Amino acid sequence: MTLQDLQKQALELPINDRWRLVQSLLKSIQQETLSSISPGSTIKTLKDLHPWTQSLVGAIQLGAENPTESYVDYLEEKYR
Repeated sequence: MTLQDLQKQALELPINDRWRLVQSLLKSIQQETLSSISPGSTIKTLKDLHPWTQSLVGAIQLGAENPTESYVDYLEEKYR
């Protein structure tokens, strides 16, 4: 099956199923991306930042809610 075939089939799904597919794909991509980044490389990257920028790291704490899920919920409500 080619990518074009898969896209065509996905577009034939009902909107709710397409949203679930998007969420599933996004979660998969995020997990693969995060697992490919070693903790040491993140720390090294932070050390390369300007000292003023380093002082901002951790200043903003995200809430327990997932921002991606919140945005998807917002879009679902907006385009219903």
